[in-house]
Amino acid sequence: MTDHLFNLHGDVLAAMRRGPKAFAKLAFVLSEAEEPADTDFGHFRDRIVAAGPGDELIALWHRTLTAWDLAEQSDWSDAPPRTDARRSDTHDRLGFGADLRKALDAAVPVFKEPGATVISKEFTSWYSRDSAAARAFYWNSYERTLRRKGWSDAAVSSLDEASHAVVERLSDPTRAEAYGARGLVVGYVQSGKTANFTGVTAKAIDAGYRLVIILGGTLNLLRGQTQRRLDMELIGRENILRGADPADTDALIGVDYQDDEDWPAKFVSHGGRPSTLGAFDIERLTTRDDDYKSLLNGIRTLEFEKQVRTQPLYDAANLHHAAARVMVVKKNADVLDKLLRDLKKIGPILSEIPALIIDDESDQASVNTTDPKKWENGQVARKAINSQITQLLGLLPRAQYVGYTATPFANVFVDPGDEEDIFPRDFLISLPRPTGYMGVQDFHDLEGEGSAEETHIRGIYDDTGDRLQEALDAFVLTGALKLYRAANGVPEEPFRHHTMLVHESVQQREHAALALRINSMWHRSAYTGQEGHARLAALLAGDFQRFADDGLPVPTSYDDLKPYVFRARQLINSGGEPVIIVNGATERDYEQAELDFDRTPRVWKILVGGTKLSRGFTIEGLTVTYYRRTTQQADTLMQMGRWFGFRPGYRDLVRLYIGREVPMGKKKTVDLYEAFEAICRDEETFRAQLTRYATLVDGKPQVTPAQIPPLVSQHLSWLKPAARNKMFNAELVEIRSPGQWVEPTAYPTSAADLRHNAEAWRPVLEALDPTTVTLRCSSHGRDDSYAAVLGTLDHDALLGVLCDLKWSAPAQFSPHLESLVSAADAGNVIDDWLVVVPQQTSVRAVEATILGSRPLSLASRTRRRGDLFGAISEPKHRGVALRVAGALKDSQDPLVESLARDRRGVLVLYPLVESEPRLSSGSAIDPGEVVVAFSLVAPASPNSGRRSLVRFRAIDSSRSNIAVIDREEG
Repeated sequence: MTDHLFNLHGDVLAAMRRGPKAFAKLAFVLSEAEEPADTDFGHFRDRIVAAGPGDELIALWHRTLTAWDLAEQSDWSDAPPRTDARRSDTHDRLGFGADLRKALDAAVPVFKEPGATVISKEFTSWYSRDSAAARAFYWNSYERTLRRKGWSDAAVSSLDEASHAVVERLSDPTRAEAYGARGLVVGYVQSGKTANFTGVTAKAIDAGYRLVIILGGTLNLLRGQTQRRLDMELIGRENILRGADPADTDALIGVDYQDDEDWPAKFVSHGGRPSTLGAFDIERLTTRDDDYKSLLNGIRTLEFEKQVRTQPLYDAANLHHAAARVMVVKKNADVLDKLLRDLKKIGPILSEIPALIIDDESDQASVNTTDPKKWENGQVARKAINSQITQLLGLLPRAQYVGYTATPFANVFVDPGDEEDIFPRDFLISLPRPTGYMGVQDFHDLEGEGSAEETHIRGIYDDTGDRLQEALDAFVLTGALKLYRAANGVPEEPFRHHTMLVHESVQQREHAALALRINSMWHRSAYTGQEGHARLAALLAGDFQRFADDGLPVPTSYDDLKPYVFRARQLINSGGEPVIIVNGATERDYEQAELDFDRTPRVWKILVGGTKLSRGFTIEGLTVTYYRRTTQQADTLMQMGRWFGFRPGYRDLVRLYIGREVPMGKKKTVDLYEAFEAICRDEETFRAQLTRYATLVDGKPQVTPAQIPPLVSQHLSWLKPAARNKMFNAELVEIRSPGQWVEPTAYPTSAADLRHNAEAWRPVLEALDPTTVTLRCSSHGRDDSYAAVLGTLDHDALLGVLCDLKWSAPAQFSPHLESLVSAADAGNVIDDWLVVVPQQTSVRAVEATILGSRPLSLASRTRRRGDLFGAISEPKHRGVALRVAGALKDSQDPLVESLARDRRGVLVLYPLVESEPRLSSGSAIDPGEVVVAFSLVAPASPNSGRRSLVRFRAIDSSRSNIAVIDREEG
């Protein structure tokens, strides 16, 4: 039966490509005479109220309203995106009444999750929503594929928005003047970056890009996974078959994927060859199993596809009729060398081809890591991959480069030698945390409260033993629980694979020994005997039943689970061994069927490995991780977080067994869980900064990509603005942070400098009250309270202290200090500062006097990277400071309210020690052993949003548009 209401609404909304318009007027014009009732809002409202799951009309309006909610720029509303006010303006334009608004908003809630954060130079607008909609064959197909996979309308709209933000910052492919944009997209570890660059590819080829080169990993396995994903979800059956009759077995000889169990059912179909449907075909220049071979003939055919031979390929008359070429190339020097040799033979046509180079894991292998000190005569020496990417960009003057990474502190920020090739000079886009993603917040209680650690973390201490047997038991038990859930109505596709990762070392000989040990432990574990069942029953009751998701089936007794334990053991032991070793120096070491999650029906195994499992390699079904490997590199450690990702139907079963007292060197031990937390805090801070500075001021960006390196130099000790003979041309002068928590971490290390700083703090120490009080702040559903010593100091006196301090990296705090010095000039007058020194009340608290002060608690902190500390403050201390400084409305504590006043800032002081303190008689401590650390909150100001929050200065003003400049020695 024809759904007339759906068809009418589809026609009406199609006529609203530029935004909402008066619905009734358009509906009247477009409605058929025999169906006048369908234009009545009453019928529409009744349909919405009565609609069940999957109603096409609701889905149509969900897509449309969400797109309008998310639009960054709109002609119909001044309200910001993702707000109720924007939705209200939309309803006004549509002419909808209160009842219909209420019904629609209930069926399609406003999508309020944050979108992508964009740091960008100003760019010429060419890719509007109208132009994108006019040519959207492959994007529309990809969008339908995502919806069939179960993506929500909001998730699809979010991807649409983020991928649009990338493509609109590329150069117009029909532009006469060649320009190659350079950008970087920052996602999260294992968060679905592939979906984003597939979306970007779809939109880019729709817009006119005709050569797409995807650098897809350093292993054939990873390259093949990326190729298959693109073929399955974007390129499609017809472009793979290229005219071959799918019913003719002889015609299918040599056609890709004939041995793939997902062919053809799960591969997208366009309903015919795209070139016969008014679009264009895609020619695959690589296949699932074959990396780049020879493209000479393939690219030369672009010359013969010109409709107007006298015009260049990039002319619109030619471009939109030409087929697109797509290749997925391994990031390997030999492979890229072959590609470069062939391209050099082709000649002038290369200058006409709008090309897009997508570099997955762009901080791996692509960045130039040669030592500038060893460059001869100032000439840049490049590593092989970096050199080849640079040559590729040189051969294709219309090529756009977009790197993807999950580590915001990637070297692409800090290598000045790469500014002319892959430095993200045009844009940086930080993707939002996807819905359903298990990330930092799910494993770390970053705000000091919560159950993430208790639920998912199982610490390995000296007194707990290595807990390897427990981890193995957890792997068997969680496998059984997945089978139980699949049998009780939970979709079983996410349970197809079930894996455990054991990561202790990078040494291959140690992997072999560990695998042998696990195999032996497995065969002694008696999972079919009384002893094994007793262990699993205790683990179920003591762990997994306690933390189970209330919305998912969980057996009430172990007896209910026992049949699934037998099946889980069988699956894990298939082939006779439960363990796979993943390491090696050659491709052959990784060509194991169990590692190909796409082509192997079920992978239920324990993976033992090191480096190759820590980047780019997605371990499907990962549920239990056993991690005890140390590293001193933050980005390397972050990439090892394979436990981050999507865990539908079993996120409550995820367990991380992690070393809490792991030897590093001869005398030191480290807590790997704390190390991850410190890095995660840095990353969250970095993303928050990008979000803050992404807001346009007077229509112009506050921060450009070239200014990001000095902006983030406060986070990593090796992230310096200056190298031996290079320096970024952008120097960060001022960061205004009214009402924001500011926490320096670059304190000096020498005893002399520490004594100097302690002496500088003497006026503050002498201003402290003799009594201790309890401060409390109830906000955001939390009730934070702590003991503290208070004092007050006028603004000029505090400036004198801060200006006298010594730092290991002065540039970290100096921009904040500059904002305090010039506060009055900016209209943010500061009268005085409340000094808060939190006091510990536990029996283990250590107190000492500093330069004759009253006894103060000493906190213990460690430097995480070089001279920099990790997190110093405690989250519970922040609420009071923010309230007193005017950034929060109410603490619900009379004492705190009495301390709050206009033009007052807050200084929170943390006397720190890095080792067991040596106290003299009277509990005095040598100031040379104390780091007097602090955090501060400047008074919140009504003027804070009226001018840029950051201010940069060009080191060489005559070259203000250049990101890096040469600096003379001396």
